[in-house]
Amino acid sequence: MPIHHRNADVEGLNVFYREAGDPAAPAVVLLHGAPTSSFMFRNLIPLLADRFHVIAPDLIAYGHSAAPSVEEFSYDFDSLTRCVDGLLEQLGVDRYAIYVQDYGAPVGWRLALNHPERITAIITQNGNGYEDGFDDAFWGPVWDFNADPTPEKAAAIGEVLGLEAIQWQYTHGVPDPSLISPDTWTQDFALISRPGVLDAQVALLGKYSTNRDLYPRLHEYFRDSQVPLLAVWGKNDLIFIHPGATAFGRDLPDAEIHLLDGGHFLLESHLEEAGALIRDFLSRTLLSNPN
Repeated sequence: MPIHHRNADVEGLNVFYREAGDPAAPAVVLLHGAPTSSFMFRNLIPLLADRFHVIAPDLIAYGHSAAPSVEEFSYDFDSLTRCVDGLLEQLGVDRYAIYVQDYGAPVGWRLALNHPERITAIITQNGNGYEDGFDDAFWGPVWDFNADPTPEKAAAIGEVLGLEAIQWQYTHGVPDPSLISPDTWTQDFALISRPGVLDAQVALLGKYSTNRDLYPRLHEYFRDSQVPLLAVWGKNDLIFIHPGATAFGRDLPDAEIHLLDGGHFLLESHLEEAGALIRDFLSRTLLSNPN
């Protein structure tokens, strides 16, 4: 199944996206995390594209999408969401399942809250939606920066986007780190090292607390909609810890929750196992009840 690499103009900004599958098939939108891009889905897309219309955009300032300066663009999660929403509207995609990971989660949650009637199902892979998922060791400095964004704290926050720190995001919690290709972290580091991109990343981290503010509305949406949800989670992740996966069951009693023996970027080490769960869930949810 061919994968197309396309570009769209959304609000005057280039949005790069990967697309595969029959446009008439049920749509699945893959929303990547930080500091990566739709590249993280390069191996998952072929597992889904024979049955589904798969769309995987690069968020603004990630991958091959535009990266305007912090003076030119308001780097917050509402703005990232607006660009994804604009892309989907251009493509005529008005009903879709979402796969959310890391930063893809707050974008996906906003899409769901803004357009609940459009969301057919949710897959969350270490995509947090509950306070239970935050580890204080990782997130404490972020909350401190959000509360008091001094230049000194911004510089310290920027260190989590260094090459070694990005490598750690990929390899920690993975029983066999040799399964993780170094192409992942070296590509991510190269792309975020472009002029001005690091400033954009720091600005987004400075707004992360706005996502916590959405959680009460998100949980209400879950309770009201009972949207089908699959949580497939790297249980050894030290960024979004595994209680964040089991928490979905509080508001969605029928949620399917699987804790796999991996880390933050589960598709790099557990593609076959995670892919089988995702394909099965989407097939049962979307193909048996396409409306």
